[in-house]
Amino acid sequence: MEKEIGFEMAASNIRFGRGITAEIGMDLKDLGVEKAMLLTDSNIAKLSMMKTVTQSLEDEGVDYVLYDQVRVEPTDKSLKDAISFAINNKVDSFVALGGGSVIDTAKAANLYSTYPADDFLLYVNAPIGKGKPIPGPIKPLFAIPTTAGTGSETTGVIIFDLEEMRAKTGIASRILKPTLGIVDPLNTLSMPPMVTASTALDILTHAVESYTAIEYTNRPRPERPIYRPAYQGANPISDMWAIKAMEIMAEYFFTAVEEPGNEKARGMMALAAAFAGVGFGNAGVSLPHGMSYPVSGMVREYIAPDYISEHPIIPHGISVALNAPAVFRFTGPSNPKRHMEAAEALGADTRGIKESEGGELLADTMISYFKRFNIPNGLKDVGYTEADIPKLVEGTLPQHRVTKLSPRPAGPDELAGLFRDAMQYW
Repeated sequence: MEKEIGFEMAASNIRFGRGITAEIGMDLKDLGVEKAMLLTDSNIAKLSMMKTVTQSLEDEGVDYVLYDQVRVEPTDKSLKDAISFAINNKVDSFVALGGGSVIDTAKAANLYSTYPADDFLLYVNAPIGKGKPIPGPIKPLFAIPTTAGTGSETTGVIIFDLEEMRAKTGIASRILKPTLGIVDPLNTLSMPPMVTASTALDILTHAVESYTAIEYTNRPRPERPIYRPAYQGANPISDMWAIKAMEIMAEYFFTAVEEPGNEKARGMMALAAAFAGVGFGNAGVSLPHGMSYPVSGMVREYIAPDYISEHPIIPHGISVALNAPAVFRFTGPSNPKRHMEAAEALGADTRGIKESEGGELLADTMISYFKRFNIPNGLKDVGYTEADIPKLVEGTLPQHRVTKLSPRPAGPDELAGLFRDAMQYW
């Protein structure tokens, strides 16, 4: 195997500031769009931020059609509905107002309305899908996040539940990244405590997983540059964004959850999400995310506090975080120094701790967050038992896009042990 010799960096343009949501109409008018598709979910559609967006579009005379049926934690079925809406309305641009589910749905509607495919799995990551490269450029997409967590406003990644598998999968390409991410702290003020904590844990795991991922030089070199994956492994530039995201988390996480009206804390967490998005959008995530996909896809009855949902839901940030302490204990020996550095960036006291204990310290630091914010105590608290482990392992194994970025290989036996360790932490 010829080893990789280079890496690429790609991220959306980002605009940050209090109240900048109101600029969206000017952006679309200046771009010369004729008809935009405005995507959101049924809950955000009722909030004042939606009025800000629609008023801005109307003030600038921008024609738009509203799609407010985005499913929180989208499925292939819900994506297809949004795609059909985009095609039927002949839109030439997209505006996504919402969390990662809304932004990812907008990316899918953009992709498949630009390059329709008889086989929905054509662009889906292999081995679940065919993993074909996107043929060319897509339409403009403006992403306005209302949560501080996914970083989807910076990345070229779509995550969704493939219903027939009862597990998450995705599409990853630099071409999918939004034209502009509009990060407005005012849009996150309405998040209730558990939504704030869950999305913040997504920031945390994005940053730590990308920082501790396999180094890009240890991956195979692609036959052609177009096949170089969006997730390339840790590299010097992604490291910088990931560490900074962790440092912001350590300073503002507690305040954002416990003082929800604190605009500065909300704004800094929104920035942390974007910073982590730039990091993991190029380095990638690893085992905690790979293991999270069957955890959220196989949910039976659990509905997280503060989430308004007609269906059972383990929010993405929680489904990832619940696996993370077990994983970081496992991967710690592969690069103790990096695990120690991540723990320190997250606020851990490293005095008197041996570098070889970096993985344990990182895991314990995460667990301290769980306890403070009443995050479930492992997988058992969201409805799983050890009898579920074989199915959870089965759902993780095909997630090569992320699992192969682990700095320590994990086959079926190792994954079973990790799920077992993640059942309960204290």
